[in-house]
Amino acid sequence: MNRPIRVLVAKIGLDGHDRGAKVIATALRDAGMEVIYTGLRQTPEMVIHAAIQEDVDVIGISILSGAHMTVFPKVQELMKAEQMDDVLLVGGGIVPEDDAAALTAMGVGRIFAPGSTTQSIADYIKTEVARKRNF
Repeated sequence: MNRPIRVLVAKIGLDGHDRGAKVIATALRDAGMEVIYTGLRQTPEMVIHAAIQEDVDVIGISILSGAHMTVFPKVQELMKAEQMDDVLLVGGGIVPEDDAAALTAMGVGRIFAPGSTTQSIADYIKTEVARKRNF
C-alpha cells in the first residue's frame, strides 16, 4: 500500500491572508492527505527546507501578494538545486490567467484561482502524484 500523499501548504512573503490556505489544508486532510502548514511569512528557503524535512510529495503555495512571478521561479530554482524533481509544485490565489499560463509553461503545476473547488484541487493532486510515483 502506498503511503498517504504528503502536502506542504505555504505562505511566502509578507502576505498575511491565510484563510484560503487553511481551508485548502483542511480540505486536503479531509481527502486523506497528510498536510503540513508552514504558517505565515515564510521564505522560499524555509519552504524548501520544510519540504525536505517532511518528505513531501507536493508543495502548495498560496499567494495573494502579486509576487507570484518572483516566488514560483525562486521555489523552482531551489527545488532543482535540491533535486526535488519528483515533488509537484502547485499554487493558489490571485494570479492573472496569463501569468498562470506562463508559470505552467515554466513547469509549475496548476494554479488554482479563487472559486476552484476543494474537490478539484484534491483530485488534481491525487492524479499528478500517482503519475509521478509511477515513473
